[in-house]
Amino acid sequence: MNITFSPPDITEDEIQEVCEALRSGWITTGPRTKEFERLIAERCHTQKAACLSSATAGMELTLRVMGIGPGDEVITTAYTYTATCSVICHVGATPVLVDTVPGSFEMDVEKVEAAITEKTKAVITVDLAGIVWPFYDRLFQIVEEKKHLFHPANERQEALGRVLVMADAAHAFGAARDGKMAGEIADFSVVSFHAVKNLTTAEGGAVMWSRRVTDAGIDSERLYEEYMLLSLHGQTKDALEKNQVGGWEYDVVAPLYKFNMTDIQAAMGIAQMRRYDRILARRRQLIERYNEAWKDRGVQVLNHYGDGSASSGHLYLTRLPGKNREACDQVIVAMMEKGIATNVHYKPLPMLTAYKNLGFCMEAFPHAYAQFENEITLPLHTCLTDEEQEYVIENYLKYC
Repeated sequence: MNITFSPPDITEDEIQEVCEALRSGWITTGPRTKEFERLIAERCHTQKAACLSSATAGMELTLRVMGIGPGDEVITTAYTYTATCSVICHVGATPVLVDTVPGSFEMDVEKVEAAITEKTKAVITVDLAGIVWPFYDRLFQIVEEKKHLFHPANERQEALGRVLVMADAAHAFGAARDGKMAGEIADFSVVSFHAVKNLTTAEGGAVMWSRRVTDAGIDSERLYEEYMLLSLHGQTKDALEKNQVGGWEYDVVAPLYKFNMTDIQAAMGIAQMRRYDRILARRRQLIERYNEAWKDRGVQVLNHYGDGSASSGHLYLTRLPGKNREACDQVIVAMMEKGIATNVHYKPLPMLTAYKNLGFCMEAFPHAYAQFENEITLPLHTCLTDEEQEYVIENYLKYC
């Protein structure tokens, strides 16, 4: 067999939607993008969603709309993909990394508390593998308790009155915890629709903001308008608005960025949204079949469901206790020789040249390293058949 790691699940429905977009003559940001935004907000129980070119763009622009930049500190986890931290660098702020909880992939909220200073303007959490980070309640308690350290630098920061909480929910579209959807829990949440994600638009992402933000007096419509300005060169009208009768006139208020989503991408997303419940259900079925296979075999896995949490089932991370990275890499090679693609999520940031150059040292994050040292991610996607999954299980049990 040849089992790929995470191919996109594209059906004739998506192809038809894209073809209709192409035939419509409207292929950049337009009516389909606006409809996709509406569907995202509806699913995530938020007032608005702003579609952009990527989740990375969404995180960067969120820091910018909140006026976070040089001289500010932003806290995040050492155990994540580079995008979570690179956006901090993009805006000129200083990243502050913290370790994970011992024996866990989750950022340690108590270490976050210790890292907050008078320079801290935001904390970026990570909903790894599609599981909503479990410590939001504690984090909001902490940022409230630390309000005396917070020095607002603009009107929005003053309205919020505390450190911002942003969720890197790139993996978690459709996930929930304690009755709330990913998207309505943190102040701002950013999801990804990249090709390997559960719901894909090839490239793309969206940002949402919760009632915590609007209840603080930050205007939702103005926020949305600013995301649109930032994502389209600072232009006061997009092509859809300019296409109205007599609507050509526009202004450019600042030399800004090009981060917009297109209607071709949104067409894919609209089609995928129609069957997203089935996609989530199939992912859950695959996860439960994997979990059953490892019982009493010593393989450690994440708990995607239960304890108030319903994952989006994005990634299937396993750990092989007693093995080091070299031994796990040998398992990865052996699986590849059987035609099975696996992966590792993730190399902690301090292991990467970019973050070593910023002065981070892996020795300062022992718990994150311990998680990485014996982690292997198995194929999990809705193109995976029962027969193929059995083949993965059979071979993994040989080598793990």
